[in-house]
Amino acid sequence: MAQHLSHFLKETIEREVPNLRALDEQRASIPRGAGKWCPKEELGHLIDSAANNHIRFVCGAIQPEYRGASYAQEDWVRLHGYRDLPWNTIVNFWFQFNQFLAALVANIPEDRLATKCLIAAGPEVTLGFVIEDYILHMQHHIDQMLRREKVATYPGVAIRATF
Repeated sequence: MAQHLSHFLKETIEREVPNLRALDEQRASIPRGAGKWCPKEELGHLIDSAANNHIRFVCGAIQPEYRGASYAQEDWVRLHGYRDLPWNTIVNFWFQFNQFLAALVANIPEDRLATKCLIAAGPEVTLGFVIEDYILHMQHHIDQMLRREKVATYPGVAIRATF
C-alpha cells in the first residue's frame, strides 16, 4: 500500500503541476472571494501542510505511535508571505517538496501504515489514512484554486480542522 500511496501522490502532482503553472501571476494573486485565500496563499497552505505532514509521516514510520499538534494555518500562510512571492517560485517549491514526500512514502514499510496517529484533539487514525488524506486534501485545494466545477472531497474533511 505504501507504493500505491506514493504512486497516488506522484500521479497527483505530475497531473496538476502543468495546470498550476498555467495560472498567470495576476490570476494567482486574486482571492477566490472575500475572506478567502488567493491561489498563491492556498498553494502556500499546501506547502505548510506538506511540512507538517512530513514530520507526521516520518514519526509515524519510526515510532510506535504518532501524537502531535495541529498548526495555525492562517498564521503560517500570513507569516510566510506567499501573496508577495512569485507564483512560479511557489509552484516549483510545492512540486519539489511533494516529489520528496512521494519518495519518503515509498520507503515506509507496509506494516507501519497501521501506526496509530493522534493529531490534536482529532480521532485516532492510521498513518495510511494520514497519507491518503493529505493527498486528497491537496486535490481539494487544487480544485478550488483552479475553480473547477467539481471539487474533490476527502475523508478527513470532518476532522481536518484539527490537522
